[in-house]
Amino acid sequence: MAYYFRLGNIPPKRHTQFRQPDGSLFKEELVSSKGFSGIYSNLYHIHNPNNVLAIGKPSPYNWEPAKEHGLQQTHLKTAGVSTTGKDYLSARKMLMMNNDVMMGICSPEERKMDYYFKNADGDELIYVHDGEGVMFSQFGKLEVRKGDYIVIPRTTIYRFEWKEEGPLRLLVIESHGPIETVKRYRNELGQLLEHSPYCERDIRPPGELVTESEKGEYLVQIKKGGMLHPYTYGHSPLDIVGWDGFLYPYALSIHDFEPITGRIHQPPPVHQTFQAWGFVICSFVPRLFDYHPLAIPAPYNHSNIDSDEVLYYAEGEFMSRKGIDRGSFTIHMGGLPHGPHPGTVEKSIGAKETHEYAVMLDTFKPLFVTTQGLDFVDLDYPMSWKE
Repeated sequence: MAYYFRLGNIPPKRHTQFRQPDGSLFKEELVSSKGFSGIYSNLYHIHNPNNVLAIGKPSPYNWEPAKEHGLQQTHLKTAGVSTTGKDYLSARKMLMMNNDVMMGICSPEERKMDYYFKNADGDELIYVHDGEGVMFSQFGKLEVRKGDYIVIPRTTIYRFEWKEEGPLRLLVIESHGPIETVKRYRNELGQLLEHSPYCERDIRPPGELVTESEKGEYLVQIKKGGMLHPYTYGHSPLDIVGWDGFLYPYALSIHDFEPITGRIHQPPPVHQTFQAWGFVICSFVPRLFDYHPLAIPAPYNHSNIDSDEVLYYAEGEFMSRKGIDRGSFTIHMGGLPHGPHPGTVEKSIGAKETHEYAVMLDTFKPLFVTTQGLDFVDLDYPMSWKE
C-alpha cells in the first residue's frame, strides 16, 4: 500500500456523471483488489475500456521447477550475461519459483516496447540494477533509474522506454499476492511510522498523466494462467483524463532506504522493505557496522529451518562471500545451515562500514531453481565452505 494520490481531472463525486466537451460521458473504471475489500483506484477513460478489436491465439509463457536440482546451497552465475532476449517479454528469464513467487532477470536487446503488457497473474517488483528510462501506464508517466524498485500492481497496463546508452539489467519478481509496504512500519491508518527505514516522501508515484485520445490498433499482451493472450484494442490504454485512489505503480529507490544498525549484528528483518504472501523483500545498503567493542561484523551461521533465502548481489564486495560477482544469486535453502566462508569472520573484525547493495528474497515455502536457472548453476559452490 502506498497512499492516496490523484492525477488529472475527476468529478467531485465518484459514480456520477462526468462529461466530455462533446457531451458524451467519460467512462469510469474501478480497479480494485481483494474484490471490493482492498485498495482501489477510479479511472476515467475517453473511450470504452472494453473496446476489443481482436483476440489472438494464446501462447505459453511459464516456467518449470527443476526439482531434480535437489537440496544444495546454490550460486547462479548471471554476472556475465549481457542480454537475455530480444524484447521485454522474451527477455524475462525466471530462475527460481514456487507457488507464491518467481524471481529472475531481464536484459532486453530492444529498449523500446511497441506493445503494452498486463500481468493478470500477479503483482510485479522490478529492481533496476542498470539502466534509466520511463514507464508509461494508464496511471501516468513514471521516470525510473538505477537502484529503483518499481512496484507494479496486478493488471496495470504498461510499457517501458529505456535509454539506448549504457547497460540494461533488471531483476524481476512476480508475486501471487499483493506487494505491500511492511505492516509493522505502518500505523492504524496506513501511514509509515517514524522508525520505518523509509517514508512516503521516498515513494514516487507517476508524475505526469499522458493522455492519448486517438483511435487505432493497440496491442496489449496479457499474462494469465501462464499464457500470453494478445488483445488488440481500438484505442490506446493511455486514454485516461484523470484518476484517484491508493492502487497505482510507484518507485522507491534502494538509495533512499535508511539502514537500521546496532551494537551487535542485526538480523535480516531490519532490512525488510516489502511484504507479500509467502515471502519478504529486504534491502542491504551501505551502513556503519556494529559498534560493540567485541562485535563481529560478518554474519553468524544460520539454519533457516522454515524458509529459503536468496541474495542478489548488486554492488560492492560482501565480506562473508568469496567468488561472488556483481549480478550473482545465492540460494541458501531451508534444512541446511549457511554462513560466512572460511576466513571471512576473522577478516571482518575491526571493519567499520560496508558499501554493499543487495536485494534479498526470503520465502516461507520451498523455492526451486527453474529449468532455465540450471544453465547458470555454479557446481563448485556447495563445497566452497571447505576449510
